[in-house]
Amino acid sequence: MHATAGRDRAVPNLPSRDFDVTEAFYGGFGFECEFRDDGWMILSRGELRLEFFPYPGLDPATSSFMCSIRVADVDELYAAVKRAGVPERSVGMPRLHPVRLQEWGLRVGYLIDPDGTQLALIDQPVAT
Repeated sequence: MHATAGRDRAVPNLPSRDFDVTEAFYGGFGFECEFRDDGWMILSRGELRLEFFPYPGLDPATSSFMCSIRVADVDELYAAVKRAGVPERSVGMPRLHPVRLQEWGLRVGYLIDPDGTQLALIDQPVAT
């Protein structure tokens, strides 16, 4: 086993038109600010980390930013997002797409944040 196993990780770097809006949005379903200055923000929820950079000129309607969030309980995360007031709908931002079993075998829901970033919420059962 590699000496740094358990500490190695990759963290998505996502755009934010306004750090205040981004922090409030993700804070609504349990993300807390770990670091913030004018050029960078890190939000965390348990072991999940999302890092944001300022992109004030981003057009959310044409954004192609995306990332995958793999969690042991996608239903819990999805419910928290929904309780925060993010609607299930097929257009507009922010929005949710319900968790469904995908043809490739995992259950996935989708969150589109206020900046147009698509987060795939993937149920990643813990191996036993």
